[in-house]
Amino acid sequence: MSERQSSGAANVKEKKAEENDDQKKMQDDFDIDMDAPETERAAVAIQSQFRKFQKKKQGADDS
Repeated sequence: MSERQSSGAANVKEKKAEENDDQKKMQDDFDIDMDAPETERAAVAIQSQFRKFQKKKQGADDS
């Protein structure tokens, strides 16, 4: 029975290591300058569209 527990613990450690590697890869893949003016404009445009979507969805729920 102790063999199962030890292998389970090893699997958890391996999964955590894989998740950390995946997070590092994601950070490397996306190199976005958060201070760039075009990034700010894009964020504002996305937020605006999302707010419109929320209002439309909320209006449909009220009916």
